[in-house]
Amino acid sequence: MHAWKKRNVRSIQAMTKRTDVYIGFDSAWGDKQKGAICALSLARGKPLHFVAPHLVTFREAHCFIHDMKSSTGNTLIALDQPTIVRNSAGMRPVERVAASLVSWLGGGVQPANLGRLGMFCDASPIWPFLGRLGALEDPERARYATGGFYLIEVFPALALASFDPEFFGLRRAPKYNPGRRKTFRTKDWIRVASAAARLARTMACEDLARWCDETAAITQPRKADQDRLDSAICVLIALHWRLRPRAESIVLGDLDTGYMVLPASADVRERLDKPARKHSVPIDACFRAESADMTPGAGGPRGVASAMRTCRVPNLDDR
Repeated sequence: MHAWKKRNVRSIQAMTKRTDVYIGFDSAWGDKQKGAICALSLARGKPLHFVAPHLVTFREAHCFIHDMKSSTGNTLIALDQPTIVRNSAGMRPVERVAASLVSWLGGGVQPANLGRLGMFCDASPIWPFLGRLGALEDPERARYATGGFYLIEVFPALALASFDPEFFGLRRAPKYNPGRRKTFRTKDWIRVASAAARLARTMACEDLARWCDETAAITQPRKADQDRLDSAICVLIALHWRLRPRAESIVLGDLDTGYMVLPASADVRERLDKPARKHSVPIDACFRAESADMTPGAGGPRGVASAMRTCRVPNLDDR
């Protein structure tokens, strides 16, 4: 057993009957360092139990997810790492669109391609992790399902532009990565953690909000602290995708070349529209991924193109 205790896991499993489980995983993209993971369970829309972000390897993350997985409700994993990578070099189409907004905000996008050894080549840990996990990548079904095991790709740094209007604007992206000493700003660290706390409270997730408040108070955060904070943002994206109106999120991209599930304010949606059309990247496509083959080393699901249909999704304000 890892950082959590066996007795704690047993109590969580008992409590998670007839509940939905949300997991945020900020992986490190490789095995040279650990990522961070956290989880939140809800019963009838009300928070039941929160497992605070902690550092994990891919193998430890798999064990944690297995322990947390709901046996009667829906389990949704929000992963901060590309899960579908076909291109041998450069950026995926979805990243080109995301980069157009992120660069305007004053940030950058790490490219995902098969040439990045240890991250997306055939020997990279992400592919056996996804293969062993066996979660379905079908964002629309994951949103409405009453049961099942799902995974979505997310992008915390870009989500912030929709979570707090203060982060949307020319060169207004927060500099909250302590690993980049030249650009890191303590005030941005506080602003990001505080914004996450506010969002958690809007969804009545007080334990998560309290953790974010405590994180905002860290006077000298380290890179590991940012990884933990990003995993909390990942779980907030998962909650937002399931609990907020559909019009407040977008699915950028597709299951053939890559996608991201993003919270999307009206300003963010408008800003993404032009580059999406320029790069022929769909926004809000309907996915069908039942026949996807999560084979290790495959660069993501095989056979998805034939199993996917694309259509416009109406703005459903049903939640």
